Amino acid sequence: MKSLVLSLLLLVSVNIFAQETQNNIPETTTYYLIRHAEKDKSDKADKNPHLTEAGKKRAEKWASVFEEIKFDIVYSTNYNRTIETAQPTAKANDLEITLYDPRNLNSEDFTKEAYGKTVLIVGHSNTTPMLANALLNDKKYNQIDESNNANLYIVTITSNSKSSTLLKIE
Repeated sequence: MKSLVLSLLLLVSVNIFAQETQNNIPETTTYYLIRHAEKDKSDKADKNPHLTEAGKKRAEKWASVFEEIKFDIVYSTNYNRTIETAQPTAKANDLEITLYDPRNLNSEDFTKEAYGKTVLIVGHSNTTPMLANALLNDKKYNQIDESNNANLYIVTITSNSKSSTLLKIE
């Protein structure tokens, strides 16, 4: 599975760079967007649950899926479940997690901070596809089901192109 993901990522990268001339290679910003792993739903009153054991395993799996990718920034909303999902990948890249407000992520400051970098963003079922859409400036993706913790949105932006790929990593 890991080789399939890496092959797809390589294909996306080669396609982008093939479109550029050698004298005019723009900066490339690549965003990897995922939803938090499985959360503990046992206490309906808990608005900030932790991950379940399955969720912890998925968070570790994300780190494994991403092991060949050097992230410059790892973003997470300020919730236990998103931070716990981001932690293994941040640790593998020797990075601190940067907290963000999903309502303000596609701001000018965020765009400047992420420019030319490789970024992981851990969000929620209602924010992750919408952020991918905002980055693309297109309504390409719908909100995902509450049970879907497997989507990986890869958004690549250069000065003259925007592209995306949606993978499902079970």
